Amino acid sequence: EEEKRSTGGVPVRRGGVRVAPGMKGFSSGPRRGVALLRGDDDRQRGYRRPKHRPMVQKPLIVRQGPADVTSPVTIKALCESLGIKASDLIKKFFEQGKLVNLNTILPDNDAEIYALEFDPLKQGIVIKKARDVEEELLRKAEVPDKPDDLKPRAPVVTIMGHVDHGKTSLLDYIRNTKVAAGEAGGITQHIGAYKVQHSKGEIAFLDTPGHKAFTEMRARGANVTDVVVLVVAANDGVMPQTEEAISHARQAGKKIVVAMNKIDLPDADPNRVKGQLAAKELFVEGYGGEVGCVEVSAKTGQGVDDLLDRILLESEVLELKANPEKLAVGTVVEAHKDQGRGIVCTLLVQEGTLHQGDVIIAGHAYGSVRQLFADTGKSLDQSGPSTPVLVTGLNDVPLSGERFHVLDSIKQAAEIADQRAMRMRQEGLIKRAHVTLENLSDLLAQGA
Repeated sequence: EEEKRSTGGVPVRRGGVRVAPGMKGFSSGPRRGVALLRGDDDRQRGYRRPKHRPMVQKPLIVRQGPADVTSPVTIKALCESLGIKASDLIKKFFEQGKLVNLNTILPDNDAEIYALEFDPLKQGIVIKKARDVEEELLRKAEVPDKPDDLKPRAPVVTIMGHVDHGKTSLLDYIRNTKVAAGEAGGITQHIGAYKVQHSKGEIAFLDTPGHKAFTEMRARGANVTDVVVLVVAANDGVMPQTEEAISHARQAGKKIVVAMNKIDLPDADPNRVKGQLAAKELFVEGYGGEVGCVEVSAKTGQGVDDLLDRILLESEVLELKANPEKLAVGTVVEAHKDQGRGIVCTLLVQEGTLHQGDVIIAGHAYGSVRQLFADTGKSLDQSGPSTPVLVTGLNDVPLSGERFHVLDSIKQAAEIADQRAMRMRQEGLIKRAHVTLENLSDLLAQGA
């Protein structure tokens, strides 16, 4: 009765089960049905003190020669390569008055000095540059092509020109009238690139917002365009952005085809436009040059078939070929994060064949191809050269113009992506480190 009062008459816990005092068939102890209170003998509670287990010392890493470490060297990577405790090295820094953590990046010289001091085998380290490691892995992924493996591929076209000269209208007309045969419903989604069917072959178009995106992709090493279509309005003539587009196409060394748009307007003057192009040292056919010039109308469709014929003719001269049997290599056209599907990327496959389930890396992003779609929205199992596709499955949003590669394992892709992400963070820290009171106002004015 006294025990019941001590517990307030509330069921108490014993053996992991809540029981009421006096419950039958629960315990075989001396006081069945009554919870043992704090302070009772440990033996009655069934408690046994754990035995002390001595710590097992992990064996040292057995290696012959110096340990390999990839730059930039972090404290974590250095300790793992040497087989030492990170706390020992962090303690050394603490004694020197420096606060560091596992992700602190060490200068290469300091990493070599600390390695000699803490290495149990006294063999030191060899620091490899991250780019060298990447190139070695990517070199293994890219197999040299044999002449017999190369097959003809479709040309990749970028349309550039001045604002309001009809670039978007021309693209829309081509896209809406030249979709692949048998694709009911036509284009179901905008993916930044698409492929059209013509009577003489296929053509891949990059739907970029102009020469600025073209130049940004080139700045990242993306050589995706085979032919540049320069759109010039027959009534306006050569404008400042037209000159810039000509300059960018020439610097890239690309073949140029002039599409003289708005030829259906009453004030169109093609001869005047050809003379203006000649003044910019772009000589079209009939004006002392060999640059193709096709008169078109994006509104009525006049000359569009002739323009596509000319593009395919230029591609025959270029003898465009690729190996469809190798691992896929290509370029990121655009990418964004979708609320329902995660990271969605538009890729242009340039070499090899991309399969669903392939492991890809693009800049600091990597992952497996979970879904693969054509520009028409049709689900695909694979996609060959000169084909724009939409894929999902990456862990982050890659930058436009980044090259993508297919690797054998997700582990390799993760290693390269981590090194690239670390380099990007390091470059960002370097930029912020140069901010001073003298240049602060200038950086703020530039939006930095």
